[in-house]
Amino acid sequence: MGTVTVALPQSPLVMKLPGVYPAQHDTRLLLRALYREDIGAGTEVLDLGSGGGALALGAARRGARVTAVDISWRAVLATQVNAWCARQRVRVRHGDMTAAVRGRSFDLLLSNPPYVPAPGNGASRGAARAWDAGRDGRLLIDRICDAAPGALRPGGVLLMVHSGLCGAERTLKRLAEAGLPATVSDRMRIPFGPVLRSRQAWLRSQGLLDHGQDTEELVIIRAQQP
Repeated sequence: MGTVTVALPQSPLVMKLPGVYPAQHDTRLLLRALYREDIGAGTEVLDLGSGGGALALGAARRGARVTAVDISWRAVLATQVNAWCARQRVRVRHGDMTAAVRGRSFDLLLSNPPYVPAPGNGASRGAARAWDAGRDGRLLIDRICDAAPGALRPGGVLLMVHSGLCGAERTLKRLAEAGLPATVSDRMRIPFGPVLRSRQAWLRSQGLLDHGQDTEELVIIRAQQP
């Protein structure tokens, strides 16, 4: 698909807490993809890395039974409070990825994981943990690709957003190798935010940016369990 030119949906209003990733362009792009899915009462949804809970609330308002997981206690609290304020029922779990829901499977898996390439080989601490994801930005993306087959029911769908800097083709290949046929369903190009602007020189040195590039492509990966 080409660059998205239509208006994106508004994110559900959520309380912002320091250290919790706020809903931005990537969240709204993922909500747009979510709203195209056939979900409703009885649909079991897992939101991996819930942040403030915007995606979890979007699914809950469609009638889905939603479980939200985050490794950050602040994000867990933010999702709980925002669900309560919105009068939406969301089960919130603290934990590392699908380990927090071990043994369960879902009809839809949503994720807006950390995906910004960063110096160093591990996850960052503090607020940066919400966006930094190792030198190639795939610290969490690859884990989600590997975990999705075991977390999805037959016919279940994975919707994940990440930057084109991380390599959409790598994600498609990894999912296919895991038994989940996948496509890029949406693309959108946005100006660099503060984080990418602050590390442009490093990103160019890693071959992740072209000279003079000042926009980032966001992609939605959609994969489906056979």
